[in-house]
Amino acid sequence: MGVNWAQVLFNSAVTGSLYLIAAVGLTLTYGLSGFPNFAYAEFMTLGAYMGYFVVRQLGFDVYFAFIAAFLACGILGALAYRGVFRFLANRGANKIHLMVGSIALGFVIRYIIGDIWGWPATTFGIRWPGFDIGPLRVTDLWLALIFTALVLAVIMHLLLTRTKTGKAIRGISSNPELALASGINIERVTLVTWAGGAALAGIAGLFWGAIASLSPLLGWAMILPVFAVTILGGIGSFYGVLAAAFIIGLAENIGVVALTQLGLSTEYRMAIAFIILIVTLILRPQGLAKAFRRT
Repeated sequence: MGVNWAQVLFNSAVTGSLYLIAAVGLTLTYGLSGFPNFAYAEFMTLGAYMGYFVVRQLGFDVYFAFIAAFLACGILGALAYRGVFRFLANRGANKIHLMVGSIALGFVIRYIIGDIWGWPATTFGIRWPGFDIGPLRVTDLWLALIFTALVLAVIMHLLLTRTKTGKAIRGISSNPELALASGINIERVTLVTWAGGAALAGIAGLFWGAIASLSPLLGWAMILPVFAVTILGGIGSFYGVLAAAFIIGLAENIGVVALTQLGLSTEYRMAIAFIILIVTLILRPQGLAKAFRRT
């Protein structure tokens, strides 16, 4: 049986779009704060469950689910920065302390989610319409995901190149001392970035929960590929992450084809992101950032 390469490429666009939405917030907060925030996984999980709460438990339209996920996770991101990480940093915590703190915070959020909504996997219970476009099988949800990623890419480009906040984010990420000397309010910019990044994490988690299923471990299943995208793209580099998301999305889906041809489980697709991550750290630890002038 032949491989439908058009479908493989479309599926790669879907996967890459999901990774792009998830990784943008992580790479920007990583670039500004200087440590990997593992609680970002639970930001994605919360976004999925807020959507579930709005759609299944309140009975509202799915569009309100995205608003709820965006706002709830944005608020959580701001509170996490102000109430935990800035406090720890002001007390002299180093990057290792902050990273361990993020893991601890993630466990707290995860168990709160599990206690509220339960631990067994569940679904939104929505049947997304599917239809054929030539050789492609698509759904409304997949098209919405790709459209959201494209809109995000345009908005982020305009934000980083045309606004004072975006230029401040780039300045702090590349040289925080010079940014401070230039009069940039690092505290305000970092807070806004944490809130916005967590909000995007919530949207990514909601999409993933709608595509697959929900469980309190949803974000943890996503976080390692998202870290792979962030490192391949280059810490703090939106343009690098934009390219890396679709590179890893393509690699994963071609890997699924190869695994299927070899008679192996497609669960091994997760290893592809790890392989790319390890190779990147060995050969090009700066990622793709230097390939783009605007980072």
